[in-house]
Amino acid sequence: MTHPLLDLTPLTAHHFAAIERKVAALLGLDAPGSGGHELVVTQGEALLPLEGCIRGAAGPGTVALNIVTGPYGQTFGDWLRDCGATVHDLAVPFDTAVSAARVREALREHPETDFVSLVHAEAATGNTNPVAEIGEVVREHGALLMLDAVASVGAEPLLPAEWGVDLCVIGAQKALGGPAGVSVAALSPRAWERLEANPAGPRGSYLSLLDWKHRWIDAGRKALPHAPAQLEMLALEACLERFAAEGPDAVRGRHARAAAAVRAGLAALGTPLTPYVTEARDAAPVATTVRVPVTGTGPDAGTLVAKALAAHPSLPLAAGGGALAAEMIRVNHYGPLAAENVVRDSLRALATAWSEATGERADTRAADRAVAEAWAAGQA
Repeated sequence: MTHPLLDLTPLTAHHFAAIERKVAALLGLDAPGSGGHELVVTQGEALLPLEGCIRGAAGPGTVALNIVTGPYGQTFGDWLRDCGATVHDLAVPFDTAVSAARVREALREHPETDFVSLVHAEAATGNTNPVAEIGEVVREHGALLMLDAVASVGAEPLLPAEWGVDLCVIGAQKALGGPAGVSVAALSPRAWERLEANPAGPRGSYLSLLDWKHRWIDAGRKALPHAPAQLEMLALEACLERFAAEGPDAVRGRHARAAAAVRAGLAALGTPLTPYVTEARDAAPVATTVRVPVTGTGPDAGTLVAKALAAHPSLPLAAGGGALAAEMIRVNHYGPLAAENVVRDSLRALATAWSEATGERADTRAADRAVAEAWAAGQA
């Protein structure tokens, strides 16, 4: 019995390295003067290299500024404290973004800071942060900058070397429309030096990025340290090829149009459902979060999402997590979901759910027109 996913030819070191080079091109790390970053394609979901970066670079004596604009920032603070680092959290409301000025002020308050952690786009809260500006501030201070760019890569510009990002982690499962089972860490020479000098960092561990460097990069990429996740690597290569074929500008433009269309459609519905992230400039292109008024008598976010999905189970809708479960709905529009019909159908479903739950009218025709106009304007 044959099957297209079984009995594949083993992935060679040469092929693995070729996929790495395609990732480097995606991040602008394949040209002379790109900062000397080296990539590690980790064989697991992006939490693997994110934790590997923190545990490799932080330890007792580390002073970290942890920027919290959503739940992943909170997780990074927990990991840093578990490593023995002194952590200063810079938390901003989840309906906005952090500014470079706020980061500069925090670094002045804590001049001993030598590590800064930041999320580019928080898909869970729908905001995105100005990494280029923040990177300049962190570089002037002399600290290392770690960036979670899992949600942003492909949907908006991402230039780790140019922006002064020392540890950058990406995954393919959002805007690239690829697999979740492999991810990538790109480290600057300064970051590798920090990992080498940290006696508390993992060695001989699945979390050890240094093991990959020593056994793969430094060894000339001639023999893989262990059997790769073959299907996921092939899927990663396929999504990178599809991204290149559509064109970076086209993919980013499609995501930007989707975000603008959701906001325009919400405004036209005539309901109390509004964008959770107040300013469009702070809104992530991969997901738009919707604020549900919590009145005690009206439906909460979970109720609306359940009603919408009962009628249309394939729509990319989800209620917020944790403390945001009652007041936030997330409309995902990344990868192939960044499409006009997905936006239109998602808003129609939410509007119908709202009307059924409250008896209040929602103007779906006006929302349809607003979505179409916003999409067309983005293509102009």
